[in-house]
Amino acid sequence: MSTPDPAPATRRDFLQQATAIATGMAAVAEAPATDTPADPLLPTIKLGPHAVTRLIIGGNPIYGYSHFNKLLSQHMTAWHTPERVQALLRRCDQAGLNTWQNSYAERTLQDLDRYRAAGGKMHWLLLGDSDWDQHPERVDDAARRKPIGICPHGSLAEKLHRQDKLGVLTDLLKRIRHNGVLVGLSAHNPALIELCEEKGWDVDYYMACLYHRTRTRAEYEAILGKDLPLGEIYLPSDPPRMFKVVRSTPKPCLVYKVLAAGRRVERPAEVRNCFKTALEHIKPTDAMIVGMYQQLGDQVGEDAAIVRELCHA
Repeated sequence: MSTPDPAPATRRDFLQQATAIATGMAAVAEAPATDTPADPLLPTIKLGPHAVTRLIIGGNPIYGYSHFNKLLSQHMTAWHTPERVQALLRRCDQAGLNTWQNSYAERTLQDLDRYRAAGGKMHWLLLGDSDWDQHPERVDDAARRKPIGICPHGSLAEKLHRQDKLGVLTDLLKRIRHNGVLVGLSAHNPALIELCEEKGWDVDYYMACLYHRTRTRAEYEAILGKDLPLGEIYLPSDPPRMFKVVRSTPKPCLVYKVLAAGRRVERPAEVRNCFKTALEHIKPTDAMIVGMYQQLGDQVGEDAAIVRELCHA
């Protein structure tokens, strides 16, 4: 009888060790440049005129949006020096990814400039900040940086939906269009995408979160009762609801939180199963945005290999 393979270092290992390694850890050497040939480009979808790989690297681990706690977020930000971010993006190039998604902030724009100055050619997708209802002019600044697409932040879109201020949201979408950039709509709530389809808003693609993590406390209590878990809540029943909406629209969808913000990474097989489930339940014209963290292993290479295998199965 075969014995199970020992568990390799995974995102889960990092979460368990984060407090211990946050201080006193020796600097991790940067991966030196090599002459190793790049892998072929991963399978792609069409996003407007652009061919975008079905695996897109997300920016949350780079910029400290851990969706766990403040300490982990701070550790992620501290570890991702500008040099490590550039090494990460070069590894994505080498592994066959051609698209990077992140949020609008001074640090992200600095990293973008460094990457392009060094000759980087990956497509860039931008997610707006949560205050763009107060600063719509930032759409113009963002568009000058030449992303291939811009989405208002999903949390902002849903706040405006709850406040019955959809005119503010559609004005942002129109401003993005006016700047000659692909228009995206990001949503955690499937109902917002359904509303967009019903109203015929002028958008080119959706960013679709598999977990409706922006519910209000009252909405969670209606489902779970008064004794709610601490922290962000990720319901296993959420992904099927978003998958149904994703399949119902002809527009390309970029699904995210595929791994429930690091909650579904106990073993490599679980990561593979999450990718497999997503790819089987979205359209062939859709893609996944996944955050990747290189400190304890080559997640870029591992994730790219899984997507390549699943898309060619």
